[in-house]
Amino acid sequence: MIPCFDAARLADRAPADLADLAAAARGAGFLTVTGTAISSDELRALLGHYRGFFHRPRAVKAEVDMAATGSNRGWGGPRSERVDPTANPDFKEVFDMGYTLPPGDPLAVYGRKYYAPNRWPEDMPAFRAALEDYYTRASAVALDLLEVLAAALGMPEGYFATRFDRPMALLRSNWYPPRPDWAGSRDFGIAPHTDYGCLTLLATDGAPGLEVQGPDGAWHPVAAAPGTFVVNFGEMLAMWTGGQVSATLHRVVGTERERLSVPLFFNPNYDTDVAPPGSAAPILAGDHLSRRYDETYVHLTS
Repeated sequence: MIPCFDAARLADRAPADLADLAAAARGAGFLTVTGTAISSDELRALLGHYRGFFHRPRAVKAEVDMAATGSNRGWGGPRSERVDPTANPDFKEVFDMGYTLPPGDPLAVYGRKYYAPNRWPEDMPAFRAALEDYYTRASAVALDLLEVLAAALGMPEGYFATRFDRPMALLRSNWYPPRPDWAGSRDFGIAPHTDYGCLTLLATDGAPGLEVQGPDGAWHPVAAAPGTFVVNFGEMLAMWTGGQVSATLHRVVGTERERLSVPLFFNPNYDTDVAPPGSAAPILAGDHLSRRYDETYVHLTS
């Protein structure tokens, strides 16, 4: 169900590969990508940094709890998000970081929720360094993929490049502990949802858990070892491209194993117009995300 692509071949933009990419974007809305500039060993090292953080005592993690802020920077504890209003809050934990604006940038005022200061555990400098390095490199991979996708969809060359110089790109790690014994039919690691933004570049530790809903309504597992990225598209890009890509429902129910995933939610500058082609009025990317985030984060909705 989920097609696999090689990043080097996509970069060559052969017509057959572009046609396959366009079909995957319009159809499944999910794909996997190998052969990027980020190696499996580098991803395993990154996952090790995250695992070290999540295995700390809760009181220590709470020192950088995002619930103390008006944004999504730092640690989010269990049941701090609800992506599906018909389900219980998700039992995962998260750690979020994002783009740092240069001093004096006006986006720091009207887009402050999406360019908020990052929160770091003070005694883990290697953790911070590893995440900041990966954020930069993964963002470059994501932008390259978007540029190839633009070519596949017949959009102008360089269409996305100028719209991601101050991206609302959020790097997250999801830590799914073993599924609790008390969990019922309304309890999930993360409940069924579509991503809100543009493109999601997902690295995982290889543990099972991610499932994608197919056209038949059934849930299909998606596996990817470190070094293979899962890529999917969000509601914003579906709108922005006039429906040329699909934002597909996916979920993590949870198993008896813990699971780590590292999605980069790659979103454009706050003030980018993401309205469908030919729209009479603009829709700012930041306004779209504001509405969706405010529906999700418990500390923003309570």
